[in-house]
Amino acid sequence: MTSQEAQQLDERVRGALARGGVIDITTVGRRSGKPRRLEIVFHNIDGGIYISGQPSPTRRDWLANLDANPRFTFHLKGAVRADLSATARIIEDEAERRRILIGVARNWRRTDVDRMVLESPLIEVQFDPAATNSDHSPTPA
Repeated sequence: MTSQEAQQLDERVRGALARGGVIDITTVGRRSGKPRRLEIVFHNIDGGIYISGQPSPTRRDWLANLDANPRFTFHLKGAVRADLSATARIIEDEAERRRILIGVARNWRRTDVDRMVLESPLIEVQFDPAATNSDHSPTPA
């Protein structure tokens, strides 16, 4: 891949991250130590990348896995494909959760923000510095 091709792909990755959408993530199983891949939605809220879920009083396995080992792979799989190394920061502060989940609720056309603040999983995705540069392993679509 030429430097120009890598730069164009990086721009496409940044564009995909700006839109939000359906992705896969691969976490490490907290008990098994094996990779666990699942489909999930991410959101770009005020330039930050977040993963949430529908409200439920039950804790999600993917969140428990990230609590035990916050390193994971963020798989873009739409028109732009890339596997990006990332670290999860679980957001537990109520005021921060509310600020971000208001945006998530708007994206999902939900009105139950209070319930989301209480019961929705929420992480901030922190990409490794090389993840949004040409060092990631993208595949052109």
